[in-house]
This record gives sequence, C-alpha cells and structure tokens, in this order.
Amino acid sequence: MQTTGVRIHGAGDVRMETFELPKLGAHELLARVVTDSMCMSTYKAVMQGSAHRCIPDDIAEHPCLIGHELCAVVEQVGEALQGQYQVGEVFTAQPKMYRDGKVVGLGYTFPYYGGDATHIIIPQEAIDGGYLLPYQGKAYYSASVAEPISCLVSALRSMYHLKEEGSKEHVMGLKAGGKLAIIAGCGPMGLGCAAVAMAMEPRPSKIVITDINEARVRRAREVLKPQSGVELEIVNTAEFEDTAKTLRERYTGGAGFDDVMIMAPVPSVAETADAVCGTDSCINFFAGPTRKDFFASINLYDVHYNDKHLIGTSGGDMEDLRIAVRLLESGAIDASILLTHIGGLDAVAPCVCQLPSIPGGKKLIYCGLRLPLTAIDEFEEKGKQEPLFAALAEICKRHGMLWNAEAEAYLLAHGERM
Repeated sequence: MQTTGVRIHGAGDVRMETFELPKLGAHELLARVVTDSMCMSTYKAVMQGSAHRCIPDDIAEHPCLIGHELCAVVEQVGEALQGQYQVGEVFTAQPKMYRDGKVVGLGYTFPYYGGDATHIIIPQEAIDGGYLLPYQGKAYYSASVAEPISCLVSALRSMYHLKEEGSKEHVMGLKAGGKLAIIAGCGPMGLGCAAVAMAMEPRPSKIVITDINEARVRRAREVLKPQSGVELEIVNTAEFEDTAKTLRERYTGGAGFDDVMIMAPVPSVAETADAVCGTDSCINFFAGPTRKDFFASINLYDVHYNDKHLIGTSGGDMEDLRIAVRLLESGAIDASILLTHIGGLDAVAPCVCQLPSIPGGKKLIYCGLRLPLTAIDEFEEKGKQEPLFAALAEICKRHGMLWNAEAEAYLLAHGERM
C-alpha cells in the first residue's frame, strides 16, 4: 500500500512525499499514525543531516521518515505476530534503539518507521527489542507526549545527592523536600519538568521556574498549578540586576538550590544555573546544543569542595517511558499544558526547519489530516472565516483554552483527510 510521509533527504532537506510501502513481513506490524508531536531533536537532526549520530550516510539515495513522538494504531499484524498484537491496539514507542552497540532511532534511521506519516511499518528489531508500549489513555495526543515526558522522567531519576554528609553513597532522584530551579523553563519541556517533579517521588518542597519572556511566563502561570503540596513560583528574571543572587536570596534564603535544570543551551543560562546551586546540589544540562564546541563557565571550586554534581541526560529508556505512560493514563500529568499548536501532516515540512523561531509550546500533528499549523489562541479569529476553527474555539474555551480530548475527537471527525 501507499503512505504519505515526511522524509529527510539531506541537511535541511525534508519533503512530504507519497510512496509505496513494502510487503508486510511476518515479524512486522502495519500501523496508522494518528498523532506525532514535533520535537526540537528532530529540528537538530534535520539541520545536521548525516552528521547526526542517528541519521544514515545514504539518505540522499534512501531517505528516512522523521518524527518520533507518535501515537499509532495497529492495522495489520504479521503472520508470526498473530496473537501477540491485535488490530486496533493503540501504542506509543521508545525512539532510542540500539543496534550492534550503536544508537539508531524511530524517526531518524528507518525508511518506513517514523512519526510523520499516515501509515508506517514497525520493523522486527523494534518489536523484538520491546520498544513498543500499549497506551490506554483517553486521547491520542497524550500518547504522543509520553516520549518527551519520559525524557523528563529520565532526567529527574538521574539526579543524585549524598546519602548523608561525608558519605560516598548517593541517593538517586531529586532531593526529597528540597528546592528545584528550572532555568529558562517556561517552554513546554520546562512546564513538563515541573509537572513530572510534582507527580513523582521523591519530590521537592519548592519549584522555581524562570524565564525572560513575559508571554511565556504568563501562559505558564495560567496552565501550571501547584500539586502534591509543592510550592510553585514562576518568575520573569528579565529585570533582575543580578539574576543568580536574587534567586538564591529570594527563594532559598541564600543557601542555594538543591537541584537545577538547564532548559536552554545558552552559556549565560548554564552559568546562572551553576551560580544558584547550594551544597550537595545537582545540575542537569538537559537542553542539548547543536554545536559540538558549546562551552560555559562552571565553578569547579564548588565541584571539589561543596559536592556539586553536574550531569546531562538525553532521552529516556523503556522504564522511563512506562512511568510516563502511567502518569499520563492516570491523569497525574495533563499533556495539554505542553501543547500550543495543532496542524496536519502537510504542516510538518514547512515548519520543522523553522521550529526554533515558532513561538509557543509543543506543535501537535494529526498525520491523517491536512491542516495548517495553527496556535490554539488563534482558533477564535480563524473561526470567523472557517467553521472548523469556530467549533474548536468553542470546545477549547470550555477547557481553559487548552487542547483536549473533546477537541481532538471533533477534529478527527471533521478535519480534511490527507
């Protein structure tokens, strides 16, 4: 059968194309992709092309599908998998896979396995490796957010602290009852980080999220609320004369934060994160840079004498994804707070190369539809001319101007098919 998908042919060269899928193998699945959320990691891969560690060298001759934050539905089961998988089963997937000790990935490496397509073939190595995970939540879009949430679960599970002063043993996770700073954190992953931190154990007593963009700060205050007894502060630091000093004194009494997440690959952000840390603190450089020569100044005196720990995490594993799925299925995390735009498959190629310059949070793609990328807060204005957006605006108003399961169902029923 034919599929339509967005493939990378070279650095900066992505195209939506219709092409033939091969005959389904006995150990493969045919799936219909419902949603895929656009990720900054895809932008980095598209910009780097074959220089990216997961993109093959021969993409000019054998292009690969992009997109890795998918929710898909099984449509056909290979002969050898009968009884193991069912037609209609909904799943998400762990994109980071390993082949002969090297990292390969959904949405990076495969010609027929990626999130930005109408139909895909799930290869045997993804199935045998256990990289698929059933999803039983109330909305398809929540499953698409499971992968980025799993990256945040991984990040917070990777933090560590001394078991006790002078000990050589470490305790994994955020410092229980401590203070967490999320620097440059009013984007989608920063909000998601705070939501995960409030939903998991061990959890902090206070979270401080900073940003310098007032629009992002306002939205963060609107959509993110304190949970589980955690105190939440969302702060615009643009006018602070000395950002690090003000944050330390105002929110930690001068002692410094126990855990710090760096959410933007900017030297000044990393240096602020370093300067707000206290004793036995842990900094996670979460925001992956595109440059291999990215440097920032770090106080190594504190590393040596004050037990400051510096780590970086990229992606998650299957356990992180399982945790993320449980949090989303249970409603402990609302995926909607990450989403600010929706679009159809035809929106991917024009937008992915411009992703850093498009404001707002996560961009959610409905892969079976044609729809320009549209911000949720633009629905009402567009609705003056287009009945579809008028209806979506009314639905979203009933849900605090957040994307929601009712809006998704309406869009899937009334949107233009690919």
